[in-house]
Amino acid sequence: MNSSSHTLPEIVFKGLENYGEGLFASSKRDGTWHEINVSDFREKIINFALGLYDLGVRSGDKVSIHAENSAEWLICDIAILSIGAADVPIYSTQPGDQIKYILENSDSKVHIVSDDEIFAETKPLIKEIETVKAIITLYGSKHKKLKPFESILERGEKLRKEKPDLFDSLKSEVKSEDLATLIYTSGTTGMPKGVMLTHNNIASNVLASMEKLPFDEKEFYQERVLSYLPLSHVFERMIDYMYIYMGCRIFYTENIEEIRDDLMHVKPFFFATVPRLPEKIQTGVKVKGQEFSGIKKSIYYWAIYLTEEYNPENPPSGIGALKHKIADKFVYQEIRELFGGNLRGMVSGGAALSPEVFKFMNAIGLICVQGYGLTETSPVITVQKPGEMRIGTSGKPLRDVEIKIADDGEILARGPNIMKGYYKNEEKTKEVFTDDGWFKTGDVGKIDEDGFLYITDRKKSMFKLSTGKYVAPQNIENKLQNSGFIDRVIVIGYKRKFCSALIIPDYSNVKKRLKRDHYTPEEPYSEDGKIRELIQREVDKVNKELSPWERIKKFVLLEEPLTVEADELTPTMKVKRNVINEKFSEEIESMYEDEVKANGGD
Repeated sequence: MNSSSHTLPEIVFKGLENYGEGLFASSKRDGTWHEINVSDFREKIINFALGLYDLGVRSGDKVSIHAENSAEWLICDIAILSIGAADVPIYSTQPGDQIKYILENSDSKVHIVSDDEIFAETKPLIKEIETVKAIITLYGSKHKKLKPFESILERGEKLRKEKPDLFDSLKSEVKSEDLATLIYTSGTTGMPKGVMLTHNNIASNVLASMEKLPFDEKEFYQERVLSYLPLSHVFERMIDYMYIYMGCRIFYTENIEEIRDDLMHVKPFFFATVPRLPEKIQTGVKVKGQEFSGIKKSIYYWAIYLTEEYNPENPPSGIGALKHKIADKFVYQEIRELFGGNLRGMVSGGAALSPEVFKFMNAIGLICVQGYGLTETSPVITVQKPGEMRIGTSGKPLRDVEIKIADDGEILARGPNIMKGYYKNEEKTKEVFTDDGWFKTGDVGKIDEDGFLYITDRKKSMFKLSTGKYVAPQNIENKLQNSGFIDRVIVIGYKRKFCSALIIPDYSNVKKRLKRDHYTPEEPYSEDGKIRELIQREVDKVNKELSPWERIKKFVLLEEPLTVEADELTPTMKVKRNVINEKFSEEIESMYEDEVKANGGD
């Protein structure tokens, strides 16, 4: 397909033509995998689209989807787009007040939910939402007012018999510049904003991203791919359109906690991820070596430490290549089996992937590329590919996408993937565009002489110490989180004399390490002296790599991991710093008591 303007249904149906028959997707629900073949998938899109049309949905209307990943999610999505309506995806973890705001702000006419458990967040509020005229349930409901998915399919099938050309007619009327979706940014502050993305915004990103894949698109044909990131986020959704276009078999997981079992079941060829998964796998692999002894342990850690020297842009040769071959035979091969044994590669986005994890994944024989973008950019701006995998960068821009650095260091972007604006919010839209039409990403970075983009940090995350020194916390956090004993870190220091940190240890790995010293910590673990000593050693190691003003002088251990449900993380697992600062204000202040006293405080 050439690079001129396209609609998303065009891309999807073109892909479906190339599938042949057999499995299209498998969705895990209540622990069971539910399969759908290619022809059923295509038929259900057409019937659901006409069922929505029969319900009164027309071109330009909005239909919201509040459901977990599944083939049904995609059926709804493509059906909505095929009749010229726009969909409004809602995260399965989104709180009720935000759902109410999204439904009202988007003017959603029909609301789709997966089941009663998901609907529970909306049910008490739905009567107040005047725009919603019908609610559809994908998997059944005890509430009689909710219309079953099957009943919409039946309505569509009936209409199709009466008007066999209607679907193709409606689909052909959809234009590339039409609004395809309103994606409400999860945002680390305030209520979410509705990002307006057109068909061509996303379609251009699909086709240009395919040129940057680590393998030829023919290699993807009929391969199994894993989908665990939410389809409500544009990153996974755009990649799923790519999968369909290339003829992949898509497997939708149910629970991130079961990801290891799912990898063994699916045996995927490729998947998209955020850095947290490869980070956790790498730290788990590091700690696993503690179970071995003698020569086996020595070889294991020799191979693990060898990954730290690996550079995908300049792979080892000579004696280095021989070492790598030995490490692969005795160690890396076994690690790859943890991914199902068939995995060839992955793409990481959503946040910065640390150089250590990047080197580790590529060294063990999995091509791991990193990309960069935002919801507002559909989402990819830059991405690495084999031959363009410089450590610490997010690669080079996609075809037809331009980037430059503003005077204050902010990354600016321009291209066919840039959003139309924020829905019903001209003021915020104006704020994120320069006078000459460049989109302000809110990220700080630099472009090297070869065109590779380096991300320093979120512009809003950077802070200035009271000494006048600027700190980019993400860099420090990534270094600390590379430890096998640390799960998450939040660096503190705005208007303070020094940097401190809230640290959530990986208590399961910590306990395994302390067991070697015949020590068993007792709860609360965050107050255990031996655990603190272990974490202090990890902090000291990282401090040696940092500038004096970046070093962590004090830290507090937290007992529980941060969660989306507690409003501490966004649905894409980014830390809500303002929430954390407020929630843990006592712990933060305890690290600066001496500073307060020195300034004449109580």
